[in-house]
Amino acid sequence: WDETHFGKMGSYYINRTFFFDVHPPLGKMLIGLAGYLSGYDGTFPFQKPGDRYEQHNYIGMRGFCAFLGSCLVPFAYLTVLELTESLPAALLTASILIFDTGCITLSQYILLDPILLFFLMGAVLSMVKWNSCADRPFSASWWFWLSLTGVNLAGAMGVKFVGLFVVLLVGLNTIYDLWDLLGNLSLSLVVFGKHLLARVLCLILLPLALYTATFAVHFTVLNKSGPGDGFFSSAFQSQLIGNNLHNVSVPE
Repeated sequence: WDETHFGKMGSYYINRTFFFDVHPPLGKMLIGLAGYLSGYDGTFPFQKPGDRYEQHNYIGMRGFCAFLGSCLVPFAYLTVLELTESLPAALLTASILIFDTGCITLSQYILLDPILLFFLMGAVLSMVKWNSCADRPFSASWWFWLSLTGVNLAGAMGVKFVGLFVVLLVGLNTIYDLWDLLGNLSLSLVVFGKHLLARVLCLILLPLALYTATFAVHFTVLNKSGPGDGFFSSAFQSQLIGNNLHNVSVPE
């Protein structure tokens, strides 16, 4: 059912047709990009669920989602291995995901769910890896995992607002970490300030910048009139090619 919606939105990006949706744009943009790179021309109508694709090249979009869904297995394996240092526990976790019917079903269609899960589990894995670098702060690996956590947070929020839950998880982990550092009397306030600044930079400013950038790309790419025009002001509609108000002078 949802493939009808998100496949159509991928086509909108390929055709640069403006639309409106309740979810942030990143997931649909990635679907559109996968379709464009794999040779899909954006002409399939996506009118109702179950319509045959016939000669239309949909494999790239489904393959992209399937690839991200398959990444959940190693992500889960590495996360549990890092947390427990138990190979049997990590293998059990990976096996559970490999044979999970729901995970397989979600990953084989053109949906936002595998993309969202990829960034959610990527954020948790990055956070766990960053926690393991606590004994060597400000090292290259410490900065890498902290920055990657921020990138994955932006990705999770940019696909669906449900991604805010992993932001909460990372936020609570960070607060606990900072509280622990504040109680460490061997650290000066200057060093604690550096720790605080690093987290603000990588876990707040970086995700916000990337999240905002996805909207900048969204509005730059979608420059033609489409079904989403009516949700926006006349001044905005005047910038869309093909709209009745295109290039009309609209007073503030």
